[in-house]
Amino acid sequence: MLVRVLRKVIATRYVLPLREGGSLPGLVEADDLGMYVVKFIGAGQGRKTLVAEVVSGELGRALGLPVPELVLVEFDAVIGRSEPDPEVQELLKASGGLNLGMDFLPGSLGFDPLTFEVDRVFAGRVLWFDALTGNVDRSWRNPNMLLWHGSPYLIDHGATLIFHHNWANADRFAGRAYDASDHVLSGVSPDLAAADAALAPLVDEDLLRRVVGLVPDEWLVGEPGFDSPDEVREAYVRFLLTRVADRSWLPEVAG
Repeated sequence: MLVRVLRKVIATRYVLPLREGGSLPGLVEADDLGMYVVKFIGAGQGRKTLVAEVVSGELGRALGLPVPELVLVEFDAVIGRSEPDPEVQELLKASGGLNLGMDFLPGSLGFDPLTFEVDRVFAGRVLWFDALTGNVDRSWRNPNMLLWHGSPYLIDHGATLIFHHNWANADRFAGRAYDASDHVLSGVSPDLAAADAALAPLVDEDLLRRVVGLVPDEWLVGEPGFDSPDEVREAYVRFLLTRVADRSWLPEVAG
């Protein structure tokens, strides 16, 4: 179920950098005693990565897909002053304020399609969702899926919604076909027709407004070509409505 607002926590301890990700996320403890994998506003990809994480992650959750809880993390750069790596220090110094955290799943394992069976229905829904959001980062080389207590979880949606890096030409992406040949679940014959029938009717204007409404204003303010954060939100809603309306981006179910 889609949350009404993202929970906000305050970082109390920077534990360690997680070097598997290109954006150099870090493991952070917060004032609710929870542990979170935090993506920082000061990373090279900037705030649009965080926006994509919220919009796609919470859209996936609203469609019934397993996405770990996302929270807003208030971070004081002084917390990381004992970190010895100069690169990490620079990142933390540039990331004071509001960042994005994902619930840490202790003991989770990276998903391997050769050792863990996924049914066609689940595979179809994940592939459909990735196609809608243009996710280029769920390949067999980098699945961005975890196994936790025997169940799969979808993580790392910062590489979705790539149209927002070039708003002037965003309309050109609306009908662009999704290349699923490299998708980690393409080998299990995903049931895309069933996924389309179940999920497409759910992606309506009301849902999309609620999803983009979860993005903090400060991650949207000052976007070139827009006068306000609400205008940016409307652009996300229009794009995703246009994309879901025709679905030529997924030839298997188009028409």
